[in-house]
Amino acid sequence: MTERHVTFLPARFGNRVATGKLAFLAVLGLLAFASAAQATVLSREQDILDLKLGQRVRIDDGTCPAGQIKEVSGAKMGEAGVVRARKCVPRTGPKMKPDRPVR
Repeated sequence: MTERHVTFLPARFGNRVATGKLAFLAVLGLLAFASAAQATVLSREQDILDLKLGQRVRIDDGTCPAGQIKEVSGAKMGEAGVVRARKCVPRTGPKMKPDRPVR
């Protein structure tokens, strides 16, 4: 039996492979974005027990205007721990039932 050596021909397969890689990376990026977009929703700010630096928690306590929800995030490190930043952000998706406290 003769052994055939098949070489990769970029002129013939290059565009198809590049398109496949681009599609794979796009799907991977969308999945990463979707998982990051999910936020914890609580009914009271006091339910946040341990807020980490960079963590974002949404609070549905009615203090923001219609169509918005309060977002509390760990903004920076202070002498007493993580300093919280609060702002009203647009509500995305349907109104959800508040979750259990964050630990």
